[in-house]
Amino acid sequence: MLPGVQLLDLAGPTQVFDTAARLFGAPYTLLFCSASDEIRSAQGLHLARLEPLPEIDGNSLILVPGTGASPSNSRALLDRSAKQWLQESYHAGAQIASICSGTAVLGEAGLLHRRRCTTHWEFVSDLQSCYPTTQVLDGVLYVHDHGITTSAGVTSGIDMALWLLEQDCGPRMAADIARQLVVYLRRSGLERQVSMYLEYRAHLDPCVHKVQDWLAEHVSEPTSLADLARVGQTSERSLSRAFKAATGITPHRYQQLLRLEVARHLVSDSGLPLETIAVKSGFGDARQFRRVWLKYHGTPPSSGRPHSPGKLHG
Repeated sequence: MLPGVQLLDLAGPTQVFDTAARLFGAPYTLLFCSASDEIRSAQGLHLARLEPLPEIDGNSLILVPGTGASPSNSRALLDRSAKQWLQESYHAGAQIASICSGTAVLGEAGLLHRRRCTTHWEFVSDLQSCYPTTQVLDGVLYVHDHGITTSAGVTSGIDMALWLLEQDCGPRMAADIARQLVVYLRRSGLERQVSMYLEYRAHLDPCVHKVQDWLAEHVSEPTSLADLARVGQTSERSLSRAFKAATGITPHRYQQLLRLEVARHLVSDSGLPLETIAVKSGFGDARQFRRVWLKYHGTPPSSGRPHSPGKLHG
């Protein structure tokens, strides 16, 4: 943390990782570090008893909240020791992420050269002028490029933190944390849509959420609309209408997309035969699995297999 830290830039991502550790046992230990043991936030709140910059650890995730200062004025905030610490941490393998004008701090540390990044819309042109070898993207929530993740700041720091959490702990935990924090799940538009567990959840219908949770937990089981109506404690007709209104798709299609998500991980991460993958992901047999996969992806399931040395996959 730097002098003038923005409280929401700090608190949003902190809440994501603290909730994951406290309620779900995620392997995070939070340290609040600064070059001095006390700083004053941009809102006037004094933060005291801060930790000194820790020893370099390549397994760490370093978050740099914004300060509200424009990029052209941020250089005075980063002293020589902090700059060197950031550089050495990155080269040791640490993941580094910034919120809002914290991106300018990474630029001052020399970590944005020839990389894509983003920042608060108010600072985009200023950041581009200060660091011309950097590609500063406007109109996105967050960007990841070679171990550096930057966000547009304020509440988008939560979106970025949820994405980082998903990389560490999987999509289900990220979805659970988002629901705990009562936030909409959004994507940057630059990243591939990697998780069906995070899709179609940007609504506040408790009945539909309950049905979606049940489908995710029973993805391989045969399920009828009547079964789902009992889960949601409503009629089949009411559930169909509510589900379509909340998500834009039917319960059946949502179930198929969940099954394809499970199958995608099994195809890419295991050497299981397609028949076994079909059963584990809820498809009746390999033939049905191939048909649905081809319909949605346009290629056969074999195209999702990892390439083995010396072998070609068609």
